[in-house]
Amino acid sequence: MRIDAMNQVSQIYQKSGTRKVAQANKTSFADKLELSQIGKDMQVAKAAVKASPDVRESRVNEIKAAIANGTYSVSDEDLAEKLASLFG
Repeated sequence: MRIDAMNQVSQIYQKSGTRKVAQANKTSFADKLELSQIGKDMQVAKAAVKASPDVRESRVNEIKAAIANGTYSVSDEDLAEKLASLFG
């Protein structure tokens, strides 16, 4: 950087001191929040998902009973498709 340019920059900073600013009219605005219909629908859907259980206990109990009875079976194709979807 050139020295004369540095002097010009420092002069600018020296001139720009604090200045009094005239206060504007004191009008206050209240914050306002408006949700669109889509936002409201999303809130309802989110609440419904939160209220529903993560695990379907009835289905888990059916599978546990089938395993205990020895009647639970999964086809090889179904197993292969699930594995492929997980790793593919």
